Amino acid sequence: MSTVSDRELLERLPGFLILHDNKEFYRGWLRRELVMNRCQDCGNWQHPPRPVCPECWSQDVRATPVSGKGVIHTLIWLRQGPPAPDVDYSTPHPVAMVELVEQPGLRFTSTVTGVTQDDIAIGSPVELAWIERHGEPFPVFRPAGS
Repeated sequence: MSTVSDRELLERLPGFLILHDNKEFYRGWLRRELVMNRCQDCGNWQHPPRPVCPECWSQDVRATPVSGKGVIHTLIWLRQGPPAPDVDYSTPHPVAMVELVEQPGLRFTSTVTGVTQDDIAIGSPVELAWIERHGEPFPVFRPAGS
């Protein structure tokens, strides 16, 4: 995929608050790549994206791809909420905070697809997957190995 301009990024993902500090995170979505800021001086990963490393205060942080593998750290089941594509509240809808394998404490929140309440729990291994929302890629998780 060619480089997406800032203007095109804003047009393609209108429902998200895209700022200078997080634009590379969202630009990664359009490549179907989950990226997080990583300090080039101390190696610390961070999310949400910030312009300075919280560990060593370096300003040399870069959007770097993560594996998308992790374990469920927090899990809730929504039974109501705002309308969203592919979200059916007539059955509980899972939302999980996943701790990624790259670093303890590095977490990303999204939904888990293709599961019921009996399929996953806190500690379940998951991996990154992609779905389409509003015609654009959206990162989700699925049980590892599925």
